[in-house]
Amino acid sequence: MTTSVEYYPITPIEYPDEDGKPLAEGDFQRKYLLYAVDVLGIYFQNCPNVYVSGNLFIYYEKGNPESVVAPDVFVIFGIDNKERRSYKTWQENNKTPDFVLEITSKTTRSRDQGAKKGIYAFLGVREYFQYDPTGDYLNPQLQGLRLLEGNYLPVENNTMPDGTLSLSSEVLQLELRLEAGKLRFYDSVTGQTLLSHEEEATARRIAEAAQQQAEAAQQQAEAAQQQAEEKAQKLAAKLRELNIDPDSL
Repeated sequence: MTTSVEYYPITPIEYPDEDGKPLAEGDFQRKYLLYAVDVLGIYFQNCPNVYVSGNLFIYYEKGNPESVVAPDVFVIFGIDNKERRSYKTWQENNKTPDFVLEITSKTTRSRDQGAKKGIYAFLGVREYFQYDPTGDYLNPQLQGLRLLEGNYLPVENNTMPDGTLSLSSEVLQLELRLEAGKLRFYDSVTGQTLLSHEEEATARRIAEAAQQQAEAAQQQAEAAQQQAEEKAQKLAAKLRELNIDPDSL
């Protein structure tokens, strides 16, 4: 008697790239999410082993699509800087984010301070920052946590002479500042503001316009000087016609 064996195809596990939800709850959150990803991407653009992204699914347990988190902004050191549809830790030498920034809103506040905080600690995220652009849910609006022996401890807040709140990121070697409620990134070494692509383009246009104005003013000054010299030469020639020594005047 021959026994037949049936083979059933194994359905591959799916790891969705998106959940169909909007990028952020509102304009305020979306604006700063895009800003942070933009300026950090520019800052690390010449570092091939630093990956900057945001609102991307990070799967951290192979075979379990439910083990997923999607930070608003994150930075990972030690992996290729390339585009990804999603991030699977087991395909990336088990590297997890080193820095995370969540743009807090009404619907994400409890999750950002509860479940996500626990997940990030479990994943070994060294720094976890939160920013509330509307000032309705966090006081102060900008807060940071640093992982120490598996637990998050608050990052010390520094108040500058002008009242600006400043927090230092040891991971990024940058400062996060709260200027009139607006989040800005600064280079800790040079003190320069990190600019987005749009801000860089605006600054470049302003600089070019200023240079053009300076060149036009220089040309006008040179033209005026030339006219004055021509008038002086004509006057000297006229005086000589009258047998008057110009130097005697």
